[in-house]
Amino acid sequence: MTLEILTSDTLAPIRHGFFTRRGGASSGIFEGLNCGGGSSDQAEIVGINRARVAQAMETDTLIGVHQVHSADAVVIHSPEDGGQKADGLVTNTPGLTLTILTADCQPVLFADPEGGVIGAAHAGWRGALDGVLEATVDAMVDLGAKRGRIVATIGPSISQRAYEVGPEFLDDFMAEDPQNARFFANGKGDRYLFDLPSYGLHRLRSAGIAEANWTGHCTYSDPARFFSYRRSTHANEADYGRLISAIRL
Repeated sequence: MTLEILTSDTLAPIRHGFFTRRGGASSGIFEGLNCGGGSSDQAEIVGINRARVAQAMETDTLIGVHQVHSADAVVIHSPEDGGQKADGLVTNTPGLTLTILTADCQPVLFADPEGGVIGAAHAGWRGALDGVLEATVDAMVDLGAKRGRIVATIGPSISQRAYEVGPEFLDDFMAEDPQNARFFANGKGDRYLFDLPSYGLHRLRSAGIAEANWTGHCTYSDPARFFSYRRSTHANEADYGRLISAIRL
């Protein structure tokens, strides 16, 4: 099966892709294109999957970071700069391919094509709340991007209908800004449903960039195409695959 790569007109003409799980070599609960080296999948199989992604991106090296749900973004000048603890990465070095791994959290790809600067961010609820999206934009500006030229697309993420949270979760967001109540809907009992992509779009647009959008794909609701941490938890599975998103300058 060939790879399925979702793209955004917003990021054109920069080469990029939000890869689904289709077209990979993994089997079992990881069936498809599991690109997570931190999973319990066979390392050589993950390597095959990542090689297929690299080939699709026409690159020899996929550069990522050690994602820790932080608000930190780092500058990548060469492949050796990968692997740092961070959740955003940016570069203005031609030929480098930046990647993010997700399984419900938001993969966000950024570009200022005119300025020759790109970025990528892993934005779960904690990272988004703490400012990883703004940190990525700021790091791009430091490399010469113009805030008013930067565009961003949020890839496949868990949607509001599938993201049930407790009252303490709501409290964290209300403490940051009472207006955040608009990203929550009432669920069963004392539970709420959180709209992570809409919150991500709000943070991106508030950062003053030119354009931000979401591809509209829910990771939880489409098991044939996407891995989902929450879905695997509900199914009592031992582990879960990781989706990869990539952008190349």
